[in-house]
Amino acid sequence: MKLAIMQPYFFPYIGYYQLLHAVDKFVIYDDVNFIKRGWINRNNILINNKPSLFTIPLTGASQNKLIKEVTVTDLEKWSNTFFKTIEQSYKKAPFYNATISILKNVLYSEHQNIADLCYASLVAVVEYLGLTTQIIRSSAIYNNQELKGQARILDICLQENSKVYINPKGGMDLYNKEIFEKEGVKLQFIQSLDVRYKQYTSEFVPWLSMIDVLMFNSPAEIKIMLDKYELI
Repeated sequence: MKLAIMQPYFFPYIGYYQLLHAVDKFVIYDDVNFIKRGWINRNNILINNKPSLFTIPLTGASQNKLIKEVTVTDLEKWSNTFFKTIEQSYKKAPFYNATISILKNVLYSEHQNIADLCYASLVAVVEYLGLTTQIIRSSAIYNNQELKGQARILDICLQENSKVYINPKGGMDLYNKEIFEKEGVKLQFIQSLDVRYKQYTSEFVPWLSMIDVLMFNSPAEIKIMLDKYELI
């Protein structure tokens, strides 16, 4: 069984979904410390053919709190403003209606904290694309918060009886392949390949939020993109 573990993000870039698609079970790591100025509650969308940052407002965001403990500030008010921006930027996109429906189902539901909201955004895309990866939350199962870093990741692999653990290439320095192999777990790293699609102009703007990918591509086209990676 192939496993991946990642902190939750709100409609992250396509590489996140490639990782999810590459495994049988995907663990949302929501009971680790929140990272300020990270990408958990923000990302880029396309405005006037340029990347533009959006940020979901949070209350009491602190690196001393777990991700699941950080609450969202007045989500409905922020969502109303966000939808106006989305409409102005994407109303001529070919899959605007389908994507707006996904966004509304996520943002106009009752979510008290950022982990819940990010989880909902991930599940919504997985269901829309018909992916089969099982998604679980670390806070609901493993009861191993006394462990840190590599030791905790490896413990989750062992609890799941996973034989393969896949991590983004950017984390290669965080893990030791020999330690994983001693426990019977093969450690691999995923590298996204060049993913391009037609936006409004011929100049492609890469690595935006999955919202942009959804706006310009059909589910079938996106699923082809999800296979554009290599394992190291």
